[in-house]
Amino acid sequence: MAKTKPGKKDLDSYTIKGTNKVVKPGDCVLMRPSDTDKLPYVALVEKIEADHRNNVKVRVRWYYRPEESIGGRRQFHGAKELFLSDHYDVQSAHTIEGKCTVHSFKNYSKLENVGAEDYFCRFEYKASTGGFTPDRVAV
Repeated sequence: MAKTKPGKKDLDSYTIKGTNKVVKPGDCVLMRPSDTDKLPYVALVEKIEADHRNNVKVRVRWYYRPEESIGGRRQFHGAKELFLSDHYDVQSAHTIEGKCTVHSFKNYSKLENVGAEDYFCRFEYKASTGGFTPDRVAV
């Protein structure tokens, strides 16, 4: 295993507490919000590491829901639409409550059965400026 900082080591995977579901870097996950009235947060796992006490942390790149962005939800946004943001964070792996799949819009529209854990993304979102890439799309 590659060493990162003193006392920390990179992990190849993490098993979600109370399940047999394994999360690896590159997977999308649902993360438990501190406010239980809110929907779970969606994130892309970039890295998994443990410290010398075996506390496991995940470096994530957040997805935003349209209503969480500057400008808010618009009429053309899909119910399961997310924006991949430039907002990175480190969280305890214990806050992961499940895995999900974030599809391209093209692949999402081809799904025969859309499950609760299926989402789609067609924009990248700059959280600091509220800008989008691409800045327009056919609707």
